[in-house]
Amino acid sequence: QVQLVESGGGLVQPGGSLRLSCAASGFTFDYYAIGWFRQVPGKEREGVSCITDNGRYTYYGDSVEGRFTISRDNGKDTVYLQMNNLEPEDTAVYYCARHRGSYCEGSRSARPAAYDTWGQGTQVTVSS
Repeated sequence: QVQLVESGGGLVQPGGSLRLSCAASGFTFDYYAIGWFRQVPGKEREGVSCITDNGRYTYYGDSVEGRFTISRDNGKDTVYLQMNNLEPEDTAVYYCARHRGSYCEGSRSARPAAYDTWGQGTQVTVSS
């Protein structure tokens, strides 16, 4: 059974940091790129970041570029999203997703249709 499970969300003050984890199972992890998305009620799911199968190439959305860092440990079948200098606008449910292929194709990586499996999400709230 293909599965992705996010963890690490929570409440943090503006300017703070969080690290999200996405644990994968049920498939050959290092064959696939993995992405992070976020969504707030009433808005479309927003592509945040993507990392290729071997971790050599990454993509970031404009709103998080320079503040978030994606990484992966293929030995642990896990992808991470390090989020620094968090802002209230970063408040959302964060999802990881398995890309249909091994490579993140620039801004096309931000399209939900490029992914075929999703986790259940983890809530991130940035508030004082």
